[in-house]
Amino acid sequence: MPDRLAPLTEALLAAAQKAGAEAADAMAADGRAVSVDVRGGALEQAERAEGTEIGLRVLIGRRQACVSASDTSARTIAEMAERAVAMAREAPEDPTVGLADPAEVARIWNLSALDLADPAAEPGAAALEDDARRAEAAALAVRGISQCQAASASYSRQRIFLAASNGFAGGYTRTSRSTSAVAIAGEGLGMERDWAAESRTYQSDLPSPEEIGALAGRRAAERLGARKPKTGAWPVVYDERIASGLIGHLLAAINGASVVRGSSWLRDAMGAQVLPKGLSIFENPHRPRISSSRPFDAEGLATAPRDIVRDGVLKSWTLDLGTARKLGLRSTASATRGPSSPPSPSISNIALTQGDRSREQLLETMGTGLLVTAMIGSSVNPTTGDYSRGASGFWVENGQIAHPVNECTLAGNLRDMLMRITPANDARAHLSHVVPSLLVEGLTLAGE
Repeated sequence: MPDRLAPLTEALLAAAQKAGAEAADAMAADGRAVSVDVRGGALEQAERAEGTEIGLRVLIGRRQACVSASDTSARTIAEMAERAVAMAREAPEDPTVGLADPAEVARIWNLSALDLADPAAEPGAAALEDDARRAEAAALAVRGISQCQAASASYSRQRIFLAASNGFAGGYTRTSRSTSAVAIAGEGLGMERDWAAESRTYQSDLPSPEEIGALAGRRAAERLGARKPKTGAWPVVYDERIASGLIGHLLAAINGASVVRGSSWLRDAMGAQVLPKGLSIFENPHRPRISSSRPFDAEGLATAPRDIVRDGVLKSWTLDLGTARKLGLRSTASATRGPSSPPSPSISNIALTQGDRSREQLLETMGTGLLVTAMIGSSVNPTTGDYSRGASGFWVENGQIAHPVNECTLAGNLRDMLMRITPANDARAHLSHVVPSLLVEGLTLAGE
């Protein structure tokens, strides 16, 4: 880790102590990002951003305050500390506020095993533009595509460093390379739109722009002639590219912030069955080359793999130190934060148990129903789990795709829905949320 960020956090902590803070933690981050957008064969937009941001959290008793800045001068750091201490003295008391015990913080980790930063040279704007042009051309080459709404390529590199007065100090670097395309098929009122996008930590792992553009084009062309489906109670298959959103509602419900507020539909479900037997959700923050991997959390605790759901039974909330203290439990090392905010709990990498059938075999099992490939809007009651979302996709008859559909609404209750899921075996391993296509029985479908 280069020397620039660590000294900034040291200076922030020293300034906090001088200003009267009893404890403090500091964050410094810098990065650069380049993005290029192409439309109609011409360069539409090119952006480059570089910057450094610093953040300081100070604690006085059981009161805390956070401040941040993009100026790293000694004068600004001193002013930040004085302002933060003044704010903390006026803040309300919270008995769960506090840094980790020094004996609990991470001391050793293996960044090379996580492999979060691509050592390859940063791509130039010309290379990114070429990728975007190639993706657009591939989309336009698909029969039925009338235009490419957008084609983009981007690269980013970010470094962060965290330090605290309890003795923790550590940092790491991340890189990301992405290509995307949005294609439009048809003309006038009959136009349909779809997209494809890929992102990887290593540039060499990214699929070719032609593959990404062609996929966007095929997806849009397949949607031509969409109409409303029949209203009724039908089984639904959530396509792999959106199925993680369904599991995401469960992950949101076990977030410690929701649980301590009593606003989670799973607030009383610890130790209860929330998925069918045989299905588990496993979190592993140490997967190499995955964007959400991390050696330690935002409070300096060592991250570790854990069972969230095992054999259908809920085993763990997602907790930072504050929510863990409120519940009388231990942190799951799930804290995240930005320079201007205190820690809060968040999931990293999860995987749902996969099934033994392909998506096509899942459709055959379903027989007649809806294959959902896109969700529109959201109305989910976080307290009751009542679920209503707009959707589009394909109507399935006798296990085969019959025609595209749009302008429909799916409704149900998440607790019931998740107990009736059947997974396929098509999850993509490079994603941070590895979730296959999911068959859900008995949803209410509002269409014609």
